[in-house]
Amino acid sequence: MRPRPLLALALMLALLSGATSCSIKKMAVNSVANSLTSGPDVFGSDDDPELVREAVPFGLKTMESLLQTVPRHRGLLLGLCRGFTQYGVGFVQNEADDIEATDYTKSSLMHERAFKLFLRARNYGLRGLELDHRGITQRLKLMPDSAAREITVKELPMLFWTAAAWGSAINLGKDRADMLADLGAVRALMERGLKLDENYDGGSFHEALIILEALPETMGGSPKRARAHFDRAVAISKGQKASPFVTLAQSVSVQTQNRAEFEDLLQKALAVDPDRDPNRRLETLIVQQQARSLLRREDDLFIEEAKPEGHK
Repeated sequence: MRPRPLLALALMLALLSGATSCSIKKMAVNSVANSLTSGPDVFGSDDDPELVREAVPFGLKTMESLLQTVPRHRGLLLGLCRGFTQYGVGFVQNEADDIEATDYTKSSLMHERAFKLFLRARNYGLRGLELDHRGITQRLKLMPDSAAREITVKELPMLFWTAAAWGSAINLGKDRADMLADLGAVRALMERGLKLDENYDGGSFHEALIILEALPETMGGSPKRARAHFDRAVAISKGQKASPFVTLAQSVSVQTQNRAEFEDLLQKALAVDPDRDPNRRLETLIVQQQARSLLRREDDLFIEEAKPEGHK
């Protein structure tokens, strides 16, 4: 935090002197919340995923504590939606996937934990959308396309992270009918975001739609459309994001049993320089860990054995 000028501090104290203790507490909490959610992203540029893994839960619980006092704080709601989603994917689901073949019991427990984290994130995101669109949670379930059209470009971060959290929960809850029923809402949100700004966060809406289009055709998926979204995500990010390569590899390449493509995509993900974009350094390192994990588990993901080098 930057030190405030003495004059500004004196004026703030003068204003607080006439307020009730409850108002003072709320103003103080609001100030702290603003500082936490509007400052630079100190985690995104970190080069130590394990350090961040240990630090993030404390930060998330701190924000949840603050939200109890200022329940309509937009920055806190967005930060919690984004934070629980990123933590759930990067540090819980990825590890669960990695150990599934060697410790199924622990993996199942971790997948269930990730599922609950995604639901928590989704609920914070929906609360954020409700600030400007009262009742939108219910409308997204009943009339997803028209409800999604209410959301404007200024709400893109809340839209994206709500949909990402919701979609991640559905991905882990495919055996739950109530979750699959929400698939239309997630698709409507992602397509709305794409229409508002396809370049958002380096093509992240296109990347998310790769996963949706990798679903079976009976659920509205299309490998052809998934590849088209992949091409746009790579073009928008100029090939400098590792995540689109991993996303296509673990979804479409595995689904179509295209082992050569799978390997090629993951090698391209590993070739991305984490230091080229310092703001994405942590994301790149975590995605590359995931790429290495997928390569280690390759034989479990493909029915056909790898052909010996030089074999035609």
